[in-house]
Amino acid sequence: MMSSPRTYRLLSWTVHHCVGIDQRHSVERIADVIRDYDPDLVALQELEVNHRRSSRIHQPSELADQLKMDYHYHPPRILREAGFGNGILTRLNMKHVRCGVLPSLPFVRLQKRGALWMSVEIDGQEVQIINTHFGLMGSERMLQARALCGAEWLDHMDCRRRPRIVCGDFNATPRSPAYRMLAGALQDAQKLAGDPKVRTWPSVLPFVRYDHVFVGQGIKARRVEVPRTRQTTVASDHLPVLMEFEVHPPSPD
Repeated sequence: MMSSPRTYRLLSWTVHHCVGIDQRHSVERIADVIRDYDPDLVALQELEVNHRRSSRIHQPSELADQLKMDYHYHPPRILREAGFGNGILTRLNMKHVRCGVLPSLPFVRLQKRGALWMSVEIDGQEVQIINTHFGLMGSERMLQARALCGAEWLDHMDCRRRPRIVCGDFNATPRSPAYRMLAGALQDAQKLAGDPKVRTWPSVLPFVRYDHVFVGQGIKARRVEVPRTRQTTVASDHLPVLMEFEVHPPSPD
């Protein structure tokens, strides 16, 4: 008799360089919130390294130390040796596949946006995790969604044939073209879990859902929660998204 697949947890969160709505910088507070939900995988956006406003702390490394996890970090923007970007943390075996800057609008000076792709071993499967943070302009987000769905990322042979998770801060609501493009390539985990209307921003009084988790074949979303507590409300301007999931062998192409 086959045993039931184990359930895992992914937490995705835009942490606002670890500065809360009370204007207090605290890596420890972010770590405390993450620890409360005991995730197996953590995907964070807006992490800083060597930035003056965050006391020159290497935030991904500090969080990994406090959570006793390994990490990988990609800053698409580096200015005067200070980085700002995305990180993935886990206690599971993981290897780096790709990181890169996503396209932006020509002739417009915009903040660089990026994606980080890791392969994580779960129940004998190589699960592909992509953590990203899209731009603020609709036309910019469409370029980024198109790139993410293309041959260098989701449609890459090493990604499309394996269980896939894409998560992050998309700055896009479910009615936006960028969201619809991603939802056409994958499935919105929050909808699969039966509660697609839980909003994530701003944390104090959320009225939009900018933060999403998308899954492909082989990932079964059991439950998706947007924890709204005193701690999560204060620690960042976004609420975290927590997904419980199982891993199954994906169907062949």
